[in-house]
Amino acid sequence: MLNTLAIDVGGSGLKAAVLDGNGDLLTERRKVETPVGARPEEFVATLLEMIQPFPEFDRVAVGFPGVVRNGFIRTAANLGNEAWLGFPLGKELEDRLGKPVRVANDADVQGLAAIQGKGVEVVITLGTGFGSAVYENGRLGPYLELAHHPFRKGETYEQQLGNETRRAIGQSKWEKRVHRAIECLRALTFFDHLYIGGGNGKRLVEQLPPDVTIVDNIAGIRGGMHLFED
Repeated sequence: MLNTLAIDVGGSGLKAAVLDGNGDLLTERRKVETPVGARPEEFVATLLEMIQPFPEFDRVAVGFPGVVRNGFIRTAANLGNEAWLGFPLGKELEDRLGKPVRVANDADVQGLAAIQGKGVEVVITLGTGFGSAVYENGRLGPYLELAHHPFRKGETYEQQLGNETRRAIGQSKWEKRVHRAIECLRALTFFDHLYIGGGNGKRLVEQLPPDVTIVDNIAGIRGGMHLFED
């Protein structure tokens, strides 16, 4: 079976590990600070340095916080450099590592490790920003840039639920907004189940509806293996 180098790019942390063919971690998950504001080439250099201690792998999966099309970056709102727009991250890593690479939105990747493949399932990630993905019977639906869609009081989901806002308004108010967002997403998608991931998902302490589950952030790594499944 093939081993996968799985990379999870976050707005604050850059994480990676090597997975075996069953999706189990062969290595400890390594994490360094995401070089926000750096040019893509500098970012790639940071990534290559971080993965040097890892054992041999056969392929590379990357979850990226933005819109990705055929390995090209279309948006990177939380990485602070417009040079990302149009950057061929997939090809750049293939050329540098000599391995096949697949790149997808980070919420899409996290969802692949969380969903059950039954009905309409929605994944949201709460971290530096806000990510989302929608699946139907295990198949990923069209990408929706929900983070920048109006949510409440003229602001977007990302503006209302991002980490900077959580710190500014406090945990209690932020958590109430999360619960309101859940009900908005229920009305929008009529989901059968919703999963909450990202670094701030674990901060939710109020009781959630029975059709909502918090996902461990390691799903952002484990989901990488599924990018190579047809």
